[in-house]
Amino acid sequence: MKLINSMFLLALFSISSVLAQETEKKSLTISKTNNPPLIDGILNDNVWQNLEEAKDFTQFRPEMGIKDSMGIKTIVKVTYDDNAIYFGAYLHDDPTKIMNQLTTRDNFGQTDFLGIVINPNNDAQNDTEFFIFPSGTQADAIANPSIGEDFGWNAVWESKVSLVEDGWIVEVKIPYDALRFSNENVQTWGLQFHRHFRRNRTQYTWNPIDITKGNIGLYHGELKGIENIESPIRLSFYPFTSGLVNSYDGVTDTDLNFGLDVKYGITENFTLDATLVPDFSQAGFDNLELNLGPFEQTFSEQRQFFTEGVDLFSKGNLFFSRRVGNGPTGTVELNENETIEKYPNTVKVLNAVKVSGRTKNGLGIGIFNAITEKTYATIKNTETDEIRKEVVEPISNYNILVVDQQFNKNSSVSLINTNVTRNGNFRDANVTGLLFNISNKRNTYNLQGETKMSNINALDGAKTGYSTYFSARKSHGKFRYGFDHSYADTKYDINDLGLIYRNNYNNMGVDVSYRIFEPTKKLNNYYIGGYYNYNRLADPGVYTGSSLGLNYNAQTKTLHNYGININIQPGKQYDYFEPRTAGRFFIYENRVNSGIWFSSNYNKIFAFDVNFGGLTYFEDTRDSNEYWFGIEPRIRFNDKLLVRYSFNYNKEFNDRGYATKVGDDIIFGERDRKTIVNSLSGSYTFNSFNSLSLTFRNYWSTVDYKDDFFTLEDNGRLNANSGYELSDLQNNPNANFNTWNLDFSYSWQFAPGSFLTALYRNQLFNYDNNANDSYSKSLDTLFDQPIQHTFSLRLQYFINYSSVKNIFNKKHI
Repeated sequence: MKLINSMFLLALFSISSVLAQETEKKSLTISKTNNPPLIDGILNDNVWQNLEEAKDFTQFRPEMGIKDSMGIKTIVKVTYDDNAIYFGAYLHDDPTKIMNQLTTRDNFGQTDFLGIVINPNNDAQNDTEFFIFPSGTQADAIANPSIGEDFGWNAVWESKVSLVEDGWIVEVKIPYDALRFSNENVQTWGLQFHRHFRRNRTQYTWNPIDITKGNIGLYHGELKGIENIESPIRLSFYPFTSGLVNSYDGVTDTDLNFGLDVKYGITENFTLDATLVPDFSQAGFDNLELNLGPFEQTFSEQRQFFTEGVDLFSKGNLFFSRRVGNGPTGTVELNENETIEKYPNTVKVLNAVKVSGRTKNGLGIGIFNAITEKTYATIKNTETDEIRKEVVEPISNYNILVVDQQFNKNSSVSLINTNVTRNGNFRDANVTGLLFNISNKRNTYNLQGETKMSNINALDGAKTGYSTYFSARKSHGKFRYGFDHSYADTKYDINDLGLIYRNNYNNMGVDVSYRIFEPTKKLNNYYIGGYYNYNRLADPGVYTGSSLGLNYNAQTKTLHNYGININIQPGKQYDYFEPRTAGRFFIYENRVNSGIWFSSNYNKIFAFDVNFGGLTYFEDTRDSNEYWFGIEPRIRFNDKLLVRYSFNYNKEFNDRGYATKVGDDIIFGERDRKTIVNSLSGSYTFNSFNSLSLTFRNYWSTVDYKDDFFTLEDNGRLNANSGYELSDLQNNPNANFNTWNLDFSYSWQFAPGSFLTALYRNQLFNYDNNANDSYSKSLDTLFDQPIQHTFSLRLQYFINYSSVKNIFNKKHI
């Protein structure tokens, strides 16, 4: 242990002691104006004359160091006043080569773009990004090295584009309430401009970037000359109303909701976001699947409030937002002759609040709080028809506190605490994590570490668990390598507000990789990486398995992408989770799987993605294998209409897995499984403010068990002479699972930040034991089920306090 500690301290010392070698940065000095430009996409305002220019852009993708030529010159000018910062850009190009697909907000599609990256703290880690496409469509994001780019964040800002005979022109107004900055009299901001040419996927920046090391924010230039500006009162209201009509099995329900979202700048650096009486009726549908595994099925977040500006709260992966408003945690105690009439799938969120921000010195603070309502299950007495209700989820409070200190423009140390308090005799939970992410000043090596502790108070007692993670890696150059170790004991549990599929592990891994940064004769780039993982249980400390693998992917000069991967689990693997019983395990051996994928150039009118692969076990007593195939063609009929279809097929032969329990016997079965997924999506964008979209998905999966079943022995092997047949099992494990979801929506942005959205949705679901039904017969059965029709209309309006105040001030004058 002393040796390990000494090695760790030596590595940390050597990394921290390297001297900084920063490259010279470009700077742009701007001046204040009393006559701001009219945002009309025409650079004829007097303010644009005689300003310093940001020009001489340099390519960094796919090749570094190439200067822009006369035909594709980018020239940007910047000015500011007391209310906003303004950008005027002339982007030279051949108009016939500009790619200009019409897309919805934050959807890049197949289009060129100009990116404006602002870092008011000039700390190289916390960027605010604004993108403008030739169509006039906008995209925006917040970005830092921990989360990458978060396009769930949205601001209200103004831009206008005009296409001219030698390129395109952009004018942009970014109000100060879209930025967070200090109130210092003289300020220097980090600044970067990106110019992307979609036709050949080249990208240029104003200040050159070295992509062989460090995060991209380290290569920003500097914006100077900003004096005597004040952060405005950042107060915005988003009142909304929504109407919903839902019809299912002959019963029609209607609902009318009114609510309000609020954004308020508590200080110049900290913002409060609140949703009062939230409405999530238009959140996208979940991609349900038939789950045969031992772990819960989870889905990505669809609710905007929980996807926007959550970078601080994602530290340590302790916040899984779908827990808020998820299914109830309580169980129902039934009396004699009682059945559950209705058990709710979700819990209503009453309100939610976020406070987050970062000081000039790099101290980030985040506070999250949400409250969910008391939720009941309905229980019916089958003899008397009497109905009663039982609480399955009390009023509950979800809380997160994060403190994150950044330093050296590339490192951070964080403390995060999550807490769930449920009223009454229900489970409470508390989790605390201490994290660090440290790179040396040359950005050549990186250390990451996490120590977490969970505390659970439940009816059956309290438990405290622990988890750790550590990694060290070389993070620069073509050849890279790393080591990691992760540990969690049997009591570690974060699933009240976080997500962990399993605990009780003690795993180690090493990885190596090689990549290129300069194109070859045939390839723009390629990457090849290998890894080896060695796994044990934390308690008891026994070996559970190992794996090694190889990944390769590349992009050709013609912008086609392809890759291959292979994973091998050699020898005996001990699965302690498939048996669903503590201390028991299932042995399988020599598992090998591999896959190949190809993605053609999306710039073409017709493009496609295809993948296929297989899996097999090399065991004397087992003949199990699997293969899969998927294809997704896409047609861009014109710059307004794009349609994508996806087909995925998966077939498993003689797979072995848990079926059920009979007394103390753990029953495994040998089964064939077939899965087909059809999905269709399309969008028609009238302009950057109006669009139609269609999303459809049909998922079908069958599981057919063989007649004879196995019992799992104490040594992890299966006994084929169990004597159990299908008729002996209380519940038939055969399955025919079929879902159908269709969303059709229209969105109109009728004013900045204001939207009218109409959504039609229909859903079908069927589950039975007819595992031998064909796909067509299963569809017939699905269409015999009652269909759920939903129509909703949502109106949201953006009200900015500063704009309203200015209107009233003008009227007063």
